[in-house]
Amino acid sequence: MNPRLGLVVALVVGCRAGPIPAAARYPAGTPFVANYLRVDGTNIRFIDAGRGAPVIFIHGLVASMYAWRGNLASVQSAGFRVIAFDNRGFGSSEKPAHGYSNADYVRLLVALMDSLHLPDAVLVGHSMGGAIAAECAITHPKRVRGLVLIDAAGFGVRAPIMLRIVGWPGVGAIASELRSRWMMGHILKSTYFDPSKVRPEDVDQYYAPMAEPDFGRALRGVLREFRFDGLAGRLTGIDIPTLVLWGERDEWIPPRLGRALASEIPRVAYLSVRNAGHDLPEEMPGEVNRLIATFLKDGVPGPPADLAARSEPPGR
Repeated sequence: MNPRLGLVVALVVGCRAGPIPAAARYPAGTPFVANYLRVDGTNIRFIDAGRGAPVIFIHGLVASMYAWRGNLASVQSAGFRVIAFDNRGFGSSEKPAHGYSNADYVRLLVALMDSLHLPDAVLVGHSMGGAIAAECAITHPKRVRGLVLIDAAGFGVRAPIMLRIVGWPGVGAIASELRSRWMMGHILKSTYFDPSKVRPEDVDQYYAPMAEPDFGRALRGVLREFRFDGLAGRLTGIDIPTLVLWGERDEWIPPRLGRALASEIPRVAYLSVRNAGHDLPEEMPGEVNRLIATFLKDGVPGPPADLAARSEPPGR
């Protein structure tokens, strides 16, 4: 069989797999409870737990707050209020046809903070979420107390071809409808250095929103409207403590782009993690939690250079 034809057949057949029910989606089975808010014209599903300084977690492309399942409880137990949400177009939040530019996502983030009565917060962003967090720090500096950018977009991204074609004119609408559990598993495994760490239940959680009727429309909107390379040359004005974490084996956004991003930020600590790919928070949650907790306690009140000196880097 022609390899391309085989891929199409696999995708179409995989579309028959049924998603897990809504009641089984994260945070089901955890101490966390999800609620909904109408934010900037969009119904947003979110978690808000704990007391202390607020820390907002912003997930990446094709993800949801499930991406932070290994991090929220740890950061909360360290004495912080943790907030995570399914961003517009993803997870169980609303999926309109438009509203996916960088500025749109920042406006939604600030509106969420306003709804929760948060004058400011530490933003933790992964991949696309990192680009949103950095953009918010640039355009709303008084609302951001500190930044943690994990394998962040903003200087470009090299996503799998099966995602990129969704944004192509003409064929994108067709490609976005060829969604399957197999496809989601393939994409998720590509973000790990060790794909064997991806469990079937992880694929189930990622595939559930992907199977919704409006997901394809939303994904096309994101790939048309969002700039994954819009931060270069714009980060020098971020005058808050910033921690940049990177997986040394990231194939979506190579570490050289992470170092370039970090080099523009004045008050920054750059730390890399060995044997980790693009999805660092999920592949290495323990290491990420340790570094975030150290940064929140020591880096945010003072210069993050102290963090780099006192916390042994896990990699180069």
